[in-house]
Amino acid sequence: MAEEKNKILEVKNLCKYFAGTKGGVSEKKVIVRAVDGVTFHVNQGETLGLVGESGSGKTTVGRCINRLYTPTSGSIRFNLDHKSYDIAAADAKELKEIRRNIQMIFQDPYSSLNPRMTIGDIIREPLIIHGIGTVAEQKTRVDELLAKVGLAEIQSNRFPHQLSGGQRQRIGVARALAISPRLVICDEPVSALDVSIQAQVLNLLSDLQKEFTLTLLFIAHDMSVVEYISNRVMVMYLGKICEVAPSSVIYQKPRHPYTEALLSAIPKPGVGVSKERIILEGNIPDPASPPPGCTFHTRCRYAIPICRTEAPAIETLPDNPDASVACHRYKELTLRGFE
Repeated sequence: MAEEKNKILEVKNLCKYFAGTKGGVSEKKVIVRAVDGVTFHVNQGETLGLVGESGSGKTTVGRCINRLYTPTSGSIRFNLDHKSYDIAAADAKELKEIRRNIQMIFQDPYSSLNPRMTIGDIIREPLIIHGIGTVAEQKTRVDELLAKVGLAEIQSNRFPHQLSGGQRQRIGVARALAISPRLVICDEPVSALDVSIQAQVLNLLSDLQKEFTLTLLFIAHDMSVVEYISNRVMVMYLGKICEVAPSSVIYQKPRHPYTEALLSAIPKPGVGVSKERIILEGNIPDPASPPPGCTFHTRCRYAIPICRTEAPAIETLPDNPDASVACHRYKELTLRGFE
């Protein structure tokens, strides 16, 4: 296990509920449990991959960490050098300091960039907000960052619509790195890009992480993308954590049926190569009325009666203190990894 001092981020019992309505003519108010009691940590300098289907709550977790959403309950502790912040309870002054060190890269590289600002102004904006450097120093920093992400200095005067999707996402990366953050939350940063461009952006993130000693929380729905970049992987389903393990372990020996199903969906390279996929019947349940017991039991082919009535606690594996799973049957099941 990582020592306490190496944990840059500690999330405990995080919940985020949204008020909503349900029904047709006679709408009734409901509570949507987007994130429901999540506990995890991120070690300094690592990449933690956060994986799950759409609706699993992974993006909500990322936005709570940066306080774009205010958590309903729980604590989010950000340990910066010799100071520790409770993000969930931080005031406006503390939030500005926290956001100086926690930045985000968003999924859509077009809608996350202001179409009326030039590329140079977009990258420079965080420096202006946080009062970093003179105008000349800021412009020099913009040129440096453009070079770091593989773009020419002349593109500083262009607008987002004049660039390709891959180039726009590189601008998003440059903007996130402008003020030298310690933690970067990557919210599906390559899912809107072509496969060939995905590889380029992933290589870029990997290189920049090593160069700037960054810590990454990498959110994705694609297990193959997460394997490439992550040290550890955390799997979420319907607002809860199913499994956490080092990436070298989870891909070879998953302990949760949902993880097994996600791994089976990874395409196998090669002409004419096929593999057996595990098809999950139905859709992810409504977070406004989650099923009793294990939330995955409605789609799990290994479910037994206890799964339908009792929610499993997340347990640390006896043979691996860096891995944990929430499944009643993990000790008796032999699940298939990525082949």
